Amino acid sequence: MEKTNYVLDTNVVLHDPYAIYSFGSDDVYLPIYVFDELDRFKKELTQRGKSARTIIRQIEDLRKRGNLIQGVPLGDGKGTLYVSYVKEEQRLSIPFESDSRLMDNAIVATALAVKKETGLKTIFVTLDVNLRIRAEAMGLDVQDYGGEKKNIDELYTGIVEATVSPDVIDMFYKEREVDLPEGLELYPNQYVIMKSGSQSAIARYDAGSSRLVQLLYPEQYGSKIMGITKRNLEQQIAFDILLNDDLRLVTLVGKAGTGKTLLAIAAGLFKMKQSRYKSMLVSRPVFPMGKELGFLPGDVESKLNPWMQPIYDNMELIALHQNPRPASYRDLMAEYNVLVEPLTYIRGRSLPGQYIIVDEAQNLTPHEVKTIITRCGEGTKIILTGDPYQIDNPYVDSTNNGLTQVVERFKNSAITGHVTLVKGERSKLAELAANLL
Repeated sequence: MEKTNYVLDTNVVLHDPYAIYSFGSDDVYLPIYVFDELDRFKKELTQRGKSARTIIRQIEDLRKRGNLIQGVPLGDGKGTLYVSYVKEEQRLSIPFESDSRLMDNAIVATALAVKKETGLKTIFVTLDVNLRIRAEAMGLDVQDYGGEKKNIDELYTGIVEATVSPDVIDMFYKEREVDLPEGLELYPNQYVIMKSGSQSAIARYDAGSSRLVQLLYPEQYGSKIMGITKRNLEQQIAFDILLNDDLRLVTLVGKAGTGKTLLAIAAGLFKMKQSRYKSMLVSRPVFPMGKELGFLPGDVESKLNPWMQPIYDNMELIALHQNPRPASYRDLMAEYNVLVEPLTYIRGRSLPGQYIIVDEAQNLTPHEVKTIITRCGEGTKIILTGDPYQIDNPYVDSTNNGLTQVVERFKNSAITGHVTLVKGERSKLAELAANLL
């Protein structure tokens, strides 16, 4: 089979510094101008800076093994990496010339030159929508990194409805479990709403036994978890996943006000009360909504307070439901050994026996989420929450962010659970705003 050339834009290697290994046995080209842009970012103390430094180190290691212009093999089963460039007159011949587009034009010109010189199918890979349009207009095949994407509305929800006979529902309520109905194909730990006329029942698919089983919550744990009770079916399922000790990775997706963070924190405190985990770690990425406020005064805790305040608000709400009521949410956190930290502090750590919540995970890249999940040691449970429709990170979108990637890639795993929460429960006004604005 004839090879395909893939020419990568700068934003691809910033999004995933290991992207050069993602194209199988096909050849990968990095325009030399990409390194000019990486040089601008490498000193940043951000994820973008870290990604720039990572890819630069990888290319330096490959340079020591051969001539990058002539091509260096990427390893067993992989293609060859080339660093390529074009002459000045070729670069300036690209249409839509402007000073702000000089680097983009040079990168696109490189892709055109690779296509012409090799005579092979050449695909230009970029996360920049405008640049994809311009490159395609100039005769290039283009592709977003990560291949063809699903519409966000088609992403896995964790719940499915099924019409069954009345006997199936009667047997389920009697035996607390039932064989998987014929013709119904499910993912591990997917939830099924069985319906038969006016009868209905909800069950979880246990892939180990290939049976539909009764939910643990509220049967095993009672109606209230740290004073918080479910207000709709999706919240009941969320509590069932969060309280199931066999599920080590949980993803909760939903719009603002659906209760994702509150349910995760309440379940975590409940498990801490049972001494199930050593500590509870709550974290979120630091991304501002709108313009930044600049430098903040005070120590580390004071600087982090504005970013972590949504977590404290949920803690305060839970504290109000405790009897006797603690003096403040801080007393609740101290009693249950709750730590609130920015994600920056998680890198490089090993975290066994902990209950970890990563809030606003839609602002993370897949590489960042991988870094976080691989911190989890034995006995740790991690929960990712977020809303793919509210993204503040300019380098990810609703389908290539870390949260939705985890949902799709882990749905076949027996130790993970997912639910998409639909109905807002914060207030009627918040629900109306989430739907109309």
